[in-house]
Amino acid sequence: MRILLVEDETGVASFIKRGLEEENYTVDHVVDGEEGLSLALTNQYDVIILDIMLPGVNGIAICKQIRQKSIQTPIMMLTAKDSVKDKVVGLDCGADDYMTKPFSFAEFVARVRALLRRKQDSLIELRYRTLRIDTLSHKVYAGDKEIMLRPKEFAILLYLLRNKGRVLSRTQIIENVWGYDFNPTTNIVDVHIKSIREKINEFTPSDFIRSVRGTGYMIDTDSSEDAHD
Repeated sequence: MRILLVEDETGVASFIKRGLEEENYTVDHVVDGEEGLSLALTNQYDVIILDIMLPGVNGIAICKQIRQKSIQTPIMMLTAKDSVKDKVVGLDCGADDYMTKPFSFAEFVARVRALLRRKQDSLIELRYRTLRIDTLSHKVYAGDKEIMLRPKEFAILLYLLRNKGRVLSRTQIIENVWGYDFNPTTNIVDVHIKSIREKINEFTPSDFIRSVRGTGYMIDTDSSEDAHD
């Protein structure tokens, strides 16, 4: 799961980012409204968290522009203002939820999960061939046997499954799983793909993660046997 956090208060941002990463979410954090808007319009996120008072472009304006582009990603607004009027303005601009600082992380992450559930609806559980993927508990099963994937391995598998039929470059996978500022020259994607394949192959001989030479990886949309280079 990939989350965009646009928050210019260092302490609050650090608190949120660290907590979400401990919950196995990938967090892109920026402090400027213009950069946040650019990322929101160009990248695919599962949730967007916007502070209202931001340098450059404020959170209300960002939210409005996101919705004007017909992007339906769940948006949570953060603000120090707690008046009913301010909340109404935030929700009317297209936000899905609204939290007033300070707040407990337990309540915050519960609301993030609620936004994800609303978005995913029937996609809480994904199935592909012999696999069953629970997107909320971050668990993968082959039949009734759990395949013990590490958090980043799960994130890669989920990203590939949600983009079946598309070739995803190593850079795209890095940006989605580790964040847009991660070193794109690393071989970390290949290492994790190898590990995922080995763990899945313990339960099924079907290697459906296909390597596309010189480009990246993909999972086919059909049920034919996949091969990799």
